[in-house]
Parts: sequence; structure tokens; C-alpha cells
Amino acid sequence: MYIQSGEWVIISKIKYQFVSNRKIIGNMRFCVILCTMLAGLIPCLATLFGIVAFYESRAVELRTAEIQNQCTILSNQLSAYGYLSDPTSEVIDSNLTQLTNIYNGRVMIMDEDLCVIKDTYNLDEGKTNVSESVVRCMRTKPTNHYDKKNHYIEVTSPINIPGKKKIDGVILASVSTDSIEVTKQVFYTHGGVVVGIAAIFLAVFGVALANKLVKPIHKITGAIENVSEGYSDDVLHVDTFAETSQLSEAFNKMLGRLKQLDDSREEFVSNVSHELKTPMTSMKVLADSLLEQENLPVEMYREFMEDIAKEIDRENQIIEDLLTLVRMDKSAESQMNISQVHINHELEMILKRLRPIAKRSNVELILESIREVTADVDKVKLNLAVTNLVENAIKYNIDSGWVRVTLDADHKYFYVKVADSGIGIPEDSVDHIFERFFRVDKARSREVGGTGLGLSITKNVIQMHHGVIDVESTPGEGTTFSMRIPLNYVPRQEERL
Repeated sequence: MYIQSGEWVIISKIKYQFVSNRKIIGNMRFCVILCTMLAGLIPCLATLFGIVAFYESRAVELRTAEIQNQCTILSNQLSAYGYLSDPTSEVIDSNLTQLTNIYNGRVMIMDEDLCVIKDTYNLDEGKTNVSESVVRCMRTKPTNHYDKKNHYIEVTSPINIPGKKKIDGVILASVSTDSIEVTKQVFYTHGGVVVGIAAIFLAVFGVALANKLVKPIHKITGAIENVSEGYSDDVLHVDTFAETSQLSEAFNKMLGRLKQLDDSREEFVSNVSHELKTPMTSMKVLADSLLEQENLPVEMYREFMEDIAKEIDRENQIIEDLLTLVRMDKSAESQMNISQVHINHELEMILKRLRPIAKRSNVELILESIREVTADVDKVKLNLAVTNLVENAIKYNIDSGWVRVTLDADHKYFYVKVADSGIGIPEDSVDHIFERFFRVDKARSREVGGTGLGLSITKNVIQMHHGVIDVESTPGEGTTFSMRIPLNYVPRQEERL
């Protein structure tokens, strides 16, 4: 379909107008002003219409009763003068004329055959009136009807001759309610002026109220915009309302958390740079030494190359651990490969793989399974976590030491403990061992190939399984890591989305 340029202009204008109107309607200030005016004007208008409706009902009621009374008096006069048999009484005609002039209405008198013998409008004399109200009045009692649309009241009254129970005729009076309508318009006019004045005051009040409500939000918004441009040390205090106070407190907490994350990121980058730079520097020094020396013996050349190879292996390990952490951070929410795993068998396989390493270090590996355990876990990740703990226990152990892995469970969790007879962890370092790149003995860590990332990876794995890990250590005696993991993996709400 081809759209001409002029049509594009029209479409663009409509779109712009729609977006603008949406922005106005969705504006909090506009909503507050609108709600304030509606809250004030609706009762005012309801009161005005209620007063007018009450006046109309009361005025019609009084007018109807007045006309009914006049018709009753006229009926008695008609009976007294025998007007039905001789409709020539000047007194009755004068009363009829007076009645029609006062109430701006019309009066018709019908005999027992419903024939009109008198019509103040001189239109229907001699005709038969079989209207519902007249027929009902002849049969039962007086009637009245208010025609709101055409602005008149219709009243019927029977004519009874004294001493006779039979109804001999009917008086039908129709009077105008224009005077009531005029009074109603006066009410509407004056009421409209009052409502208009109220609307002005409500608008002013609404603007003031909206400004008071929106001002703290604008302050918070400004603080957020400042944060988007760069962190600020200014603490936000907006105590205007309880909600804004809570919001500002939450913002301050978020800001503190962002600063912590930023500091952690900077520290992480610095640590990564340092850890990667150290092997590179060592390799550069070794390579320069080889280049500077001529006729270097083969044995020394081999020694230098072995050192370079070790540094390369160490750098590869650092990179691999970093990639593992990054993958875990990205997949923690959704990429858990959960299956039912026999934990006893997995621990046996882990120790089997690590026994050659333990044998070289003269360390004994012991597995103590208190009961059979089957749980919903990510097999690969759990193996990685336990392997890291056992490898550390081997690396930082003493000669002829031991590492004991204990497995137990209850109705809800299974427990894995990795205890060793190693060198232990100083008390001031226990709280930091799960931090990335933290190492208790940097010289020994570098000697045994540690990167300072293994325990951080382990803690991430345990947390991804909704478990916890604790550590107890005594320098010179050993260390015990305790893991508690649910038997049944239940994804958190955010993981289900």
C-alpha cells in the first residue's frame, strides 16, 4: 500500500497528539488535580440537583393539592347551582375564568355521559371525553398526574349531588407548571455560579496539593538522574510523607549497594590484572634471561622452559576459573541442569580421581557415608564444588596428613563435611576466604598453583543449589568446611519467570 506524503503528515500529527494526550493523562499532577476537582464538584453538583429535585417534587405536590382543593370547592358550587342541568350560571363561569387565569390552565366539565358541557378554551364543548383519568374518576375517586415533559398538572374531581351516592359528572383541570420551571432555572443559574466558584477554589487547591505531592517525587527523580550520570555521596532525605521516606531509604540502600558493587568491580578488575600480570612478568623475566645469555647449558635452558611452562599453566588456570565464575554469574538464575543424583557414588568418584594427587602429597583420603543419599542437584557443578574443597585440603595439608569427607542427611537436607589435618586458617582471615582472589598465604598459594578463586566458585555453586556453606578452622590443627543442600531443588520465583 502506498501512502502519500500528505497522509504521512496527518498520521504523524495524530500520533503526536495521542502521545501528548497520553503523557498529560498519565501525569501525576494532572491526576491529583482532576481527582481533587471531581471529589469536590461531584458532591456540589449532587447537592444542586438534589435541591432542585426536592423543590420540584414539593412544588408539584403543593400545586396539585391546591388545584385539587379548588376543584373540590368548584364541584360543591356546581352541585349547589345545578350547573350540570343548566350550565348558564354567571357565578360559576366567573369562578372558572378566575381559576384558569390564576393558574394559567384549562377547566372542562363533563356530565355523567362524559359529554363536555363546559370548556374554558371553548374547544371541546359538546364532545365526549373518554380519557383514562376521566373514566377512572367516574368509577372510583379523584386522580392527578404530573407531565414533566410538557410542563402541566392534570387533576380530576367528581361532581356529587348532595344526598346521592352516584357521581353525576367530572371536573378536569389542567394547569401549567411554567412558574415551577422558571424557579428551577433560577436555582440552576445561581447554583452554577456557586459550583463555578467552587471549581476555581478546587483547582487552586488541587494545584497546591499536586505540587506538594509531586515535589518529593521530583527530588527523588533528580537524585536518580544524578546517579545515572555518576555516583554521588549525597544521602537522600525526603521525609515529606511516610511513603517517600521509605522510598528515599530504599534509594539510599540501593545507592550503597551500587557503590559496593562498583568498588567490588574495580577491585575485581585490579585483582584480575594483577593476577594475570604476575605470570606474564615472570615469563618475560625468564625469556629475557634466556635471550641475554649465550651458550646456555641445556640443563639450565630446560629449567627455564619448565618454569615458563608452569607460569603458562598457572595463567591458564586463572583464566579458566574466571570463565567459570562468569558463566555461573550469568547462568545462576536459569541454567541449572538439575537431575536426581546418587551423592554417595559421586563422592566416591571424586576421591578416586584425587587419590593420585593426595598420594604424591602423602595425604590420606577418607570417605565416611553415614547413610545413602539421593538428591536433586546439578551434577557437574556439585562435583566442581566438592573437588575444590578436597583439592584445597590436600594442597594445604601437612606431611602424612588426612582429609575426611563425611556424608549425612535428614528428611530435608543432605550434609557434606570436608575436614583436614592441615595448616588451618588464621582467625582474621576466616571471614574473607570466600572472596575472589583472597589468599591466606600468597607465597604458598602461588607455589601450589592456587588462584584465590576456588572457594568463591564453591560458594557460588552451593548458593545456586539454595544451600549454605560454613567453615571452622584452628591454625596448626586443621579446617572443616560444612555444606548443607536441600534434597529437593525448588526454583525460586524469579527463576521460574
